[in-house]
Amino acid sequence: MTAQKTYWLEHAWLGEHVEPGVALGVSADGRIAEVRTGADTPPPGAEVLRGLTVPGLANAHSHAFHRALRSTVQVGSGTFWTWREVMYGVAQNLTPDSYFALARAVYAEMALAGITDVGEFHYVHHAPGGTPYADPNAMGEALIEAAAAAGIRITLLDTAYLAAGFGEAPNAHQRRFSDGTADAWAERVSALKPREHALIGAAVHSVRAVPAGQLATVAAWAQERQAPLHVHLSEQTAENDACLAAHGRTPTQLLADHGVLGPGTTGVHNTHLTDEDIALLGATTTGTCMCPTTERDLADGIGPAGRLQRAGSPLSLGSDSHAVIDLLEEARAMELNERLRSRTRGHWTANALLTAATADGHAALGRPDAGRLEAGALADFTTIALDTVRTAGPLPRLGAETAVFAASAADVRHTVVGGRHIVRDGAHTLVGDVAGALSEAIAAVRG
Repeated sequence: MTAQKTYWLEHAWLGEHVEPGVALGVSADGRIAEVRTGADTPPPGAEVLRGLTVPGLANAHSHAFHRALRSTVQVGSGTFWTWREVMYGVAQNLTPDSYFALARAVYAEMALAGITDVGEFHYVHHAPGGTPYADPNAMGEALIEAAAAAGIRITLLDTAYLAAGFGEAPNAHQRRFSDGTADAWAERVSALKPREHALIGAAVHSVRAVPAGQLATVAAWAQERQAPLHVHLSEQTAENDACLAAHGRTPTQLLADHGVLGPGTTGVHNTHLTDEDIALLGATTTGTCMCPTTERDLADGIGPAGRLQRAGSPLSLGSDSHAVIDLLEEARAMELNERLRSRTRGHWTANALLTAATADGHAALGRPDAGRLEAGALADFTTIALDTVRTAGPLPRLGAETAVFAASAADVRHTVVGGRHIVRDGAHTLVGDVAGALSEAIAAVRG
């Protein structure tokens, strides 16, 4: 692999420590060709990235259209269930064209935040009322093209969503989410094809939305293709209570009974778990995607992330409903939530939290070749400024701690995907006015 382009990193996080003066060679196929430390000055012709460069951040759980709910759902009080009714109203207004415009703007916002890969948990499949579009995958294709237009990678986690609850048919809002049966879901999603920037994965929306007898169909589809499989798991105590009433099992146990758990599967939230659930997820090396900013916004609770990881469940992070889009805040919040609950500090090091936001997040999305600054990895990385009012002062060798515990998405200066500069000096190179694009796209779906 021969380097075609060289980036000089003023400081680089190499997984366990921060190294000053790193020359990063990128090959024509968009991978890292070499990593050379001890480069005190930029090599001739190198592109200079000042600040702390880390691997591109992985947003392992996204519902792009929820971005239209920001601030609107902060008015007054309520619960997850009242929030859901507002969400349904936005979902009803989506079309393939309006969803492309909205997702393009949202993914551009992610690039500005240093995110190079998104796991899109996609369930708005059909027209309102449930009639398929002429292309049954028109909505999924819109998301794939939106990611390309914003310059980031996507794992489209096409979601089976077949029921309103245990034994309940989809309601009027949910009909456009449903394919009727898991077999029909599998037939439709099989027509989606991966691209250079896009992988196709699967999702079970939740145990309440996929009848128990059809869970194995979704799991088998993913396993046969070695595709990522994600599932909302025990986000609400009401879901646990309903599952126990219907099946005499917790949601985790029900998923295990039907072959859903395993190293290719990630449970999203994993908030309200029994000791047995935690042991089961760990023993099967089922992953856990924590979404702290959404979990606190919806008053869901604090999941047992530390216990899950110690049991053997790898951790990743997502911005979910996009109350904010800031993976550094998600990493920080996971640690700080645990401090509030335990009244002790230091559950994860800054290095461990960055690993959850990078390598382990990409692995959860089916890209184990991303999330590291090393030869052979995808040349996806982001640079965080160390001279802003939030980040100035600490020694550069404490860059990981500065990034996780002080910086925000506003401190991202550069984002590179496949060796291509997507964000340069804080400006998106493909979407000229991201804020304007967001405003226009959100107004179009607000109704």
